[in-house]
Amino acid sequence: MSNNKKNQKANHLTIWNELKWIPSEKQLAQFIHLQELLKEWNKKTNLTRLVDGDNFWTGQVCDSLLPLQKELQYPELSHKYIDIGSGCGFPGIAIAIAMPNSNITLLDSSIKKTTFLKEVSKELGLNSRITVVTERAEKAGRDPILRSNFDYAIARAVASANVVAEYLIPFLKSTGQALIFKGSWSEAEQQILKKALTELNAEIQLNHKFILPNNRGIRNIIRINSINKCPNQYPRAIGKPKKQPLGH
Repeated sequence: MSNNKKNQKANHLTIWNELKWIPSEKQLAQFIHLQELLKEWNKKTNLTRLVDGDNFWTGQVCDSLLPLQKELQYPELSHKYIDIGSGCGFPGIAIAIAMPNSNITLLDSSIKKTTFLKEVSKELGLNSRITVVTERAEKAGRDPILRSNFDYAIARAVASANVVAEYLIPFLKSTGQALIFKGSWSEAEQQILKKALTELNAEIQLNHKFILPNNRGIRNIIRINSINKCPNQYPRAIGKPKKQPLGH
């Protein structure tokens, strides 16, 4: 085995240990194939800079799955996830690979990105469980087919937490949970989010801080539960959640 391959294997082990989860051979092959497809597409259309080596395995795969450590212990469960602002497929495609009984909706307003997501879903043999939607979150959140329809609504690196909450919560079933991925997280942000959530009939269930392996920094995950049905006026019109964020 070449040194490069040995290093890669050691790196992978660090990641799986951190996740307390080990992919099957099929799942590992899907992640490797996903990396190849990203590299290929990146040549013609700039999707992400995190495609090589540790950038991909820790910066994308581990970063996507670490907040779902709890869910990874029960891969046989069947849940419906929606990934808002899915971009190049993280965390959505990573979740689809790791949770073989779940269905994932990938939402992005960029046709360039959703074209890639559709192609990749097909290539990885996941298109029976992945639905790709080209739409703004504000509009999709009012769509009766999507609204109140998901066990998990997730966003990674989209906007400030109070803005993201307004995008996510309308998608949740009454028992559903929103997961907001953040880098740094402050007490001030927490207070603004709490205020915003009272408008959305939701509350923070848990804050969890993770340290990514290989010196990749700190990640905070905020889990939010619905207390009651999200009021019909949310999400507001396109652009409004960002221009006039809740909680201020």
